[in-house]
Amino acid sequence: MQDILINWTPQETRVAVVEHGAVQDLHVERTLERGLVGNIYAGKVVRVLPGMQSAFIDIGLERAAFLHVADVQQAAEAGRTAGGNPGTPPPPIERLVFEGQTMTVQVIKDPIGTKGARLSTQISIAGRLLVFLPQDDHIGISQKIGSHELREQLRARMTELVQLPGGGATGGFILRTNAEDATDAELADDIAYLRKTWAAIRERSFKLPPASLLHQDLSLLERVLRDLVKEDTHTIRIDSKQQFGVLKAFGEVFMPSSVGKLELYKGERPIFDLFNIDEEIARALSRRVDLKSGGYLIIDQTEALTTVDVNTGGYVGARNFDDTIFKTNLEATQAIARQMRLRNLGGIIIVDFIDMSREEHQATVLAELKRQLGRDRTKVTISGFTQLGLVELTRKRTRESLAHMLCEPCPICDGKGQVKTARSVCYDILREILREARQFNPKEFRIIATAAVVEMLLDEESQHLAGLSDFIGKPISLRAEGNGSPEQYDIVLM
Repeated sequence: MQDILINWTPQETRVAVVEHGAVQDLHVERTLERGLVGNIYAGKVVRVLPGMQSAFIDIGLERAAFLHVADVQQAAEAGRTAGGNPGTPPPPIERLVFEGQTMTVQVIKDPIGTKGARLSTQISIAGRLLVFLPQDDHIGISQKIGSHELREQLRARMTELVQLPGGGATGGFILRTNAEDATDAELADDIAYLRKTWAAIRERSFKLPPASLLHQDLSLLERVLRDLVKEDTHTIRIDSKQQFGVLKAFGEVFMPSSVGKLELYKGERPIFDLFNIDEEIARALSRRVDLKSGGYLIIDQTEALTTVDVNTGGYVGARNFDDTIFKTNLEATQAIARQMRLRNLGGIIIVDFIDMSREEHQATVLAELKRQLGRDRTKVTISGFTQLGLVELTRKRTRESLAHMLCEPCPICDGKGQVKTARSVCYDILREILREARQFNPKEFRIIATAAVVEMLLDEESQHLAGLSDFIGKPISLRAEGNGSPEQYDIVLM
């Protein structure tokens, strides 16, 4: 049983997916920082890089976006048609695009950190039941739909529906999972809507200048109905009367089967208090995740990858040590899969389970991890245990993680997670004064530092400070100032 809670304010939309009383998924969209994935632009090629087989495209953002040769439509077509050999390399980027060229592109990955958005010229537009591929003629069926026979039946129905009155077909389609029980009339309506949307995009591409937005993907509020609602969704509760009306009107046109699940929340408590969701968000931003058994996870995000370390902690419940480790690792698989969704972790993820001596335990833990990750809507690939006993996996990254969206690097430690001790800073200061005394001849040296550093210089390090003053033959005074980083100090020549 699934419930979806929507907390809406003019500046921010927050969506929580709750299953069996526990938050399983979080989505946050801020009005001023709305994601770009799915948006279609008229882009202008500003630079072609043959060495990287890529190009930089101006789509009107602060940073130029990135287009790799594998995401160019002509390259993909060449790879499919060249003798049917999927390993055939695509034509080089310099033969496909040139500087100053205007092209229609779609964002497939949001700008993350210092990296610009990633683009593709292989356009796809998602509808309620279908995904439209205007440059293709392929009919694809979601692998999550039933049996092979059912998929072939759906493919035959779609082949007939996409035919135009004059013969032939324009564009390919992929049936989404929720199209399994759709009628021909519903599929035909979605086909017509998607073709009309594409026609409008093409018309704007001829009229608007380069670096213009041609099509914007649905807002998070609308994507709730399109992407998050499932058969077992019980309710969709929203706490804004205005947006309830907007969402209901949108649903009646595009997702009529979901409208009956919509509810306007009128309770006195904030809607996210119903399942302590704000507390879950706070926990999803911390390094440590406690397990019910007493074990815990330590999750660290870096620029290159994310590491998850599993620890037994205070768990001593099993009969022997091997069983304790096995049960902790088994419990951790569910927590890891859930945290990956809550935090929207992407890219390379390394899981360091507690070492297991028995191979059957390793196989069981890996199978359970795969089962838990099978619920993830985002593509996850697991490579299994390495020789060092680590599990490597990748999760497709399309938008910022929850931590990157809600937090910023600490101004004290600059994101390192640690700062020098007061004693280390004291020794840095003493060395700096000695260096300055060899070059300059002031009447006095004045140290301006944090209170902790000044206190240590007056107390535990006073003997070293006095010895330095005698050695250089100059007085050294102290002044405590500022509450910033203990590493920050000034030495003033008086």
